[in-house]
Amino acid sequence: MARVSHKTRIYELYLGRIQRGEIGRGVRLVDTAIAAELGVSRMPVRDALMRLAHEGYLTATSRGFTLPDLGPATIREIFEIRRLLEPRAAALAAQALSPAGIAAMECALADARGTLDSGDITLFYRACEQFRSGWLSAVPNRELRETIRRCQAQVQAVRLATMADPPAQRIIVDGQSDLMDAFRRRDAVAAADRMLRFVLAAEETWRRLTGA
Repeated sequence: MARVSHKTRIYELYLGRIQRGEIGRGVRLVDTAIAAELGVSRMPVRDALMRLAHEGYLTATSRGFTLPDLGPATIREIFEIRRLLEPRAAALAAQALSPAGIAAMECALADARGTLDSGDITLFYRACEQFRSGWLSAVPNRELRETIRRCQAQVQAVRLATMADPPAQRIIVDGQSDLMDAFRRRDAVAAADRMLRFVLAAEETWRRLTGA
């Protein structure tokens, strides 16, 4: 069995803590302090935290790493961007996804659906991230794909605010199922329509749970 590196172990440890809500807003993660706590050198800790920042889970500051501090107005504005861009991206992905890509998304959807009964929030996050990464990585327009990826901090902020809510989890899985049907049939029109509905449902859920 391959040995898991310190960097990967620390990344998975803190990813799980973030996803379970164990790290609050305003908490500062400092690589030297974490390294001392875990008994490892500073470099793998910093690499793990930088990876989390790259994925939108953390923001790097001059004094450590914190959860992204996106205000309600910023989140609403990015939802508007996503409503404009993601339906078109989904339409392109529907025509470009490979059989292997579709199979991987089917597995991610099955994992997400399974957590509705098990309550495994960490697996639910991971499955949703794999599903999103699956269709987004298939978008052939590189500029469109990278523009959407720059919204990742907002995507993570919305996930952290909503994904622990069982009704929200059901809405997400139902939306992914509808999208998967369009991707499976390579139906660009249906993929665009269902992606718009998916983003609108995410925004409505976020507003309901945060009162924003």
